[in-house]
Amino acid sequence: MTLFNFSKVKEFLRAQLSAFVGGLFDFGIYTLCYKFFGISAPFSNVVSGSLGAVVNFTINRYWSFKSADQAIGQQLWKFVIVVIGSITLKSSGIYVLVDLLHMNFLASKVIVEIIVSLGFNFVLQKFWVFKK
Repeated sequence: MTLFNFSKVKEFLRAQLSAFVGGLFDFGIYTLCYKFFGISAPFSNVVSGSLGAVVNFTINRYWSFKSADQAIGQQLWKFVIVVIGSITLKSSGIYVLVDLLHMNFLASKVIVEIIVSLGFNFVLQKFWVFKK
């Protein structure tokens, strides 16, 4: 019996790469909304997080968790619930850091993204949304 499960590590790394790609898309939209359109940081996060979620779902379903053989409808409603929770947590965290503590809007997003992505998104996606 081995203590190191390489397939679980690969799955985790694929999910993190998916989150990174979705995150790049998210950050681009977030910056565009905040800097160029003058939308508040929390609401910019709602817009960018929603669009980034589409990218993340697609990559996770077909590549990270390899669960395209399961009904998309079952996965999608669960994923939407996770995204709503994630965006709520992230927007709340960004509100505290940007509007109350006056931190930089990008630094705030990075901090909140890491915490919510690892502690909330990955766990729920692996063990609930894309559970085999």
